Amino acid sequence: MRIYLDDDSASGLLAKLLRNAGHDVQVPNDIALMGAEDAVHLTHAIRDGRCCLTKNYDDYWILHTLVMQAQGKHRRILVVFQDNDPSRDLTPKGIVIAIRKLETAGVPIENEYITLNHWR
Repeated sequence: MRIYLDDDSASGLLAKLLRNAGHDVQVPNDIALMGAEDAVHLTHAIRDGRCCLTKNYDDYWILHTLVMQAQGKHRRILVVFQDNDPSRDLTPKGIVIAIRKLETAGVPIENEYITLNHWR
């Protein structure tokens, strides 16, 4: 999977684990977008044919809704909810596992807003 990690998800450990799992991963620092607005990150992901992985679920839900209402397309938006509760929050390793389960399930994911916490 081609994945773009939003600023809030762009940890070195997560990028490394995803790459080790065979994903093509890009982070904002790779393309001088650190600190950019969410719309800029999503625009880049769309233009580069990547899904966008973020922990910023509210803002990306709004962006997803906007793209769909405008009859646009995006690869997919993968969201990780963080509640500061270790029993529910996903670790970087848990994120990689959830993505693998999502891919294995074969469900349609194009243009979808997907919460990875549901794929533990």
